[in-house]
Amino acid sequence: MSLLPLLAVIAAAVLVGTVLQRLSGSGVGLVVAPVLTIIIGPGLGVLITNMTTTVSGFLIMLAVLPRIDWRRYRMVGLFAVVGAVPGAWLVGQLSSGWLAIILAALVLCALGLTIGLPRLPRWDGRISGVIAGTLGGFFNTTSGVAAPVMVIYSRVSDWSPTSFAATMQPIFLTMGAASVITKLSFGSVDLDGDLPVDLWVLFPLVIGSVLIGIAVGGLLSKLVTPHGARRMAMTLATLGALGALIRGVIEVTA
Repeated sequence: MSLLPLLAVIAAAVLVGTVLQRLSGSGVGLVVAPVLTIIIGPGLGVLITNMTTTVSGFLIMLAVLPRIDWRRYRMVGLFAVVGAVPGAWLVGQLSSGWLAIILAALVLCALGLTIGLPRLPRWDGRISGVIAGTLGGFFNTTSGVAAPVMVIYSRVSDWSPTSFAATMQPIFLTMGAASVITKLSFGSVDLDGDLPVDLWVLFPLVIGSVLIGIAVGGLLSKLVTPHGARRMAMTLATLGALGALIRGVIEVTA
């Protein structure tokens, strides 16, 4: 894919993901990671997704500060950093084909669990938060997708939707930053990959797309319910994961 169409696809994916995150509390990873995996590969694709969630989490957090549950954030965020370390190591050990297959499998399984388990037992307390944070950090680093893990945690801990959507923003910020830092520190991602532009040049594009997405999401919040936004995010994530799975299988069997 040539440079301008590639940048346009990246900007569109970030924009749509940010709109959904602004409306429902999650969406960037679900939409951006599978799409970028298809067009530039899972290593760089997930890394750019992690960069995007860092930016979007910070900017959206500024708008929802009063509703953030900082106690839950400290518990989940700390162990998200712990989970990022083995995730970064694993990314450096696998080929791009297997990474794409793992990403697709994680997304599809997590979505299946989220949809297929309408009722979950109550499990509040520190242990469930520690497990959710560790798994979320691991999933976010390997696949760019931590939202389904956190949604399951919110359901078993009976976390109110308003507080959950707000508190997820600093959590996504922490997960994204931890994923980027650990993978760059371990040299887990080939930065020369299939991207015909310096990775850091994308920062202005990502920030601009996130800002527009936040503004559009704010306008649409009067028309679209959080439930509707989550359904849309899951539909797009499913389609993207299937595409990433096909790419991975082709690479592995070629």
